[in-house]
Amino acid sequence: MTKRKTFLTNLLIFLSILGPGIITGSVDNDAGGITTYSVAGATYGYKLLWTLIPSFIVLIVIQEMNARMGVVTGKGLADLIRENFGVRVTFFIFLGLLIADIGNTATEFAGVAGSMEIFGISKYIMVPLAALAVWLLIVKGNYTIAEKVFLIFSVFLLSYVISALLSHPDWKVIGKSIIKPTMSFNTGYLSMVIGIVGTTIAPWMQFYMQSSVIEKGIKIEDYKYTIWDVVIGCIATVVVAFFIIVACASTLNVNGIKINEAKDAAMALRPLAGELASSVFAFGLFIASIFSAAILPVATAFYICEAFGFEAGIDKRLDEAPEFYTLFTAIIIIAVAIILIPHAPLITITIWTQVLNGILLPVVLISMMLLVNNKEIMGKYVNSPVKNLIGWVTTIVLISLTAILMVFSFV
Repeated sequence: MTKRKTFLTNLLIFLSILGPGIITGSVDNDAGGITTYSVAGATYGYKLLWTLIPSFIVLIVIQEMNARMGVVTGKGLADLIRENFGVRVTFFIFLGLLIADIGNTATEFAGVAGSMEIFGISKYIMVPLAALAVWLLIVKGNYTIAEKVFLIFSVFLLSYVISALLSHPDWKVIGKSIIKPTMSFNTGYLSMVIGIVGTTIAPWMQFYMQSSVIEKGIKIEDYKYTIWDVVIGCIATVVVAFFIIVACASTLNVNGIKINEAKDAAMALRPLAGELASSVFAFGLFIASIFSAAILPVATAFYICEAFGFEAGIDKRLDEAPEFYTLFTAIIIIAVAIILIPHAPLITITIWTQVLNGILLPVVLISMMLLVNNKEIMGKYVNSPVKNLIGWVTTIVLISLTAILMVFSFV
């Protein structure tokens, strides 16, 4: 076989496998992530760009382990936790995850509402329409259709590159900020560092990544292509985060403008970088929010049904997986209802959701590390010593950062 044919064959295989890593990585830039990056850029300018380097490393390490477990075992993380740690432990973990993910989904619909308000569209119109579109995509579609839509959404997140370029950033200062990072030890700066790194990993992401690899039917002989899918997804995640920070640093920070959420950033960009930059930023927030509002309820319904032995999956019909679709629908309805309540305490909901995620994250990460090192489960595909070192250090660092972030949430 010629080199050209080999390349084309590898490319076709890769394109057929492409999806789980990019989608999981892209969902990381949800409404909460965009808010974190926007506030970081507006408050500290380019000074926090260096944090994206450890964020990138953390994301790759965790997602690679998830993908490997899914490919080798053919089982989701929820299924493995139940089989190895018992039903009682599983019940309490997933009860907490369900509550947290309802809060997370409400936050995503809040992003939909905020982004559309910039275009003069009421949340009482847009949020129900967005929820209906998400519901129809999952319930009436299948995995292939949903994955294609999600991949298109991922591409649209690159709109933040345009928004950043329109803000005329100072590339020399950006380069210095990355090469020679500055550290401040005041509470505000440290909490923002923790927020940026911490927003990279959420408990539900680990379950979605592993389940999507299984639903796509990836085999161990094609795992090398899955690694590239994971790497590309992580690169896309960090690139989007980079340009969000740059856009806000180049406009809001240099003009001393403070913001509290991503919607504020889009509105503040209008007089500083022009109507196009503002609209593109708001559009990116909308796409990210509706994207995550679709993924979160699906992931939650999938891993809860998987954990307790119910049929689950987008490829299943409504009558084949009634528990899966009932739970998916219920999460969307509750989240939408919260957003449509006048003067709903969204900031409080977001904080408590973040705290609950922080409590659950150590349990999920430690479970993952124990499972991926179990030879009865993984065979010869257990972690190497190097991967174990990176994995445990990543787990310890993330747990420490999450614990500090939880403390800061109450200060």
